[in-house]
Amino acid sequence: MFQLPIKSQPQTLPLSNPQGDKHNQIPFHLYKDKKPLTNPPKMEHSPSSSFLGPGGLDIAGGPFFTALNHTIPSSLSLHRHTKISVIGTGNVGMAIAQTILTQDLADELALVDAIPDKLRGEMLDLQHAAAFLPRTKITASTDYAVTAGSDLCIITAGARQVAGESRLDLLGRNVALFRKIVPPLVEHSPDGILLVVSNPVDVLTYVAWKLSGLPPNRVIGSGTNLDSSRFRFLIADHLDVNAQDVQAYIVGEHGDSSVALWSSISVGGVPILSFLESRQIPCEKETLENIHHEVVNCAYEVIKLKGYTSWAIGYSVASLARSILRDQRRIHPVSVLANGFHEIDGGDVFLSLPALLGRGGVLGVTNVNMTEEEAGKLRCSAKTILEVQAQLGV
Repeated sequence: MFQLPIKSQPQTLPLSNPQGDKHNQIPFHLYKDKKPLTNPPKMEHSPSSSFLGPGGLDIAGGPFFTALNHTIPSSLSLHRHTKISVIGTGNVGMAIAQTILTQDLADELALVDAIPDKLRGEMLDLQHAAAFLPRTKITASTDYAVTAGSDLCIITAGARQVAGESRLDLLGRNVALFRKIVPPLVEHSPDGILLVVSNPVDVLTYVAWKLSGLPPNRVIGSGTNLDSSRFRFLIADHLDVNAQDVQAYIVGEHGDSSVALWSSISVGGVPILSFLESRQIPCEKETLENIHHEVVNCAYEVIKLKGYTSWAIGYSVASLARSILRDQRRIHPVSVLANGFHEIDGGDVFLSLPALLGRGGVLGVTNVNMTEEEAGKLRCSAKTILEVQAQLGV
């Protein structure tokens, strides 16, 4: 069910199984200092959740999970002082910071920005709310040393497009900005995880990965996590159900070439398209495309009305932070190193696929079923991103 790109033949290691099931094996590669470990750690699971009944059905083994290639196991304990750094204190960065504080996700929050007066003002404004918030130490500086020892570094900083500037020129300025941001973050928090929010998020996540030298499981883009939330909301609104009961994903680029996975949508465990087909209820393709089009244009509408987006992305990123730092092992559609999945090739590319997140970052990618049409669109989305990356020289 879960898989990550493996460029060489994976070693098969048995998982412990009281029934001695020979099929209960999990292939994975783990590397330390770029050398294969002779005894890679097993993927642990709770007996209460992994074994169903006296037959001992182990749902954590078999094809469900595959570890990342070239990963380095985290030395971080689950019970420790938790620190999050947010780079960029614009509307998005502060919405993320505020949501992190209200949800009590960190013991310490560090803010970094290039504008000292605004930065100090934002810090003081948050500190003055201390009586109404869970106890969190809040610091701020233009010096990246303030981020030292961070478990999670969230990058929201980015250059704004000026009149007459091409998208490629804007991207070039953002790459130059990331050259100043990423190395000092890794220097001060070598064991941390990078979470990129700045747009275009897929390309900049690739840039952050290349600049950081970190293993791919520890560099993540916010990707289509918010797009998928909008998708679920629109479907839930159409059916008059709670969005939490809708399972639906947008994958691929966080942008115009994103792909809606209609074939895998379910509501309350019921696959929608197969249900409609079994009941002979017509469902026009144009209707589905209109919903996806609305998902893509949601952000543009919000920007047109209020000038920027902030609250939804704040909650979206906070949900990712919670899954990572609290080892929730929840599945989120985020931007990950995707070459090798669904026949994506042509080079290293980050785009969104449903991924299992935990304390080690990306723990696996769901082997979600796609129709050939959906897989073809996903490959086209990857090609679009690769064409942009080729012009960056990173």
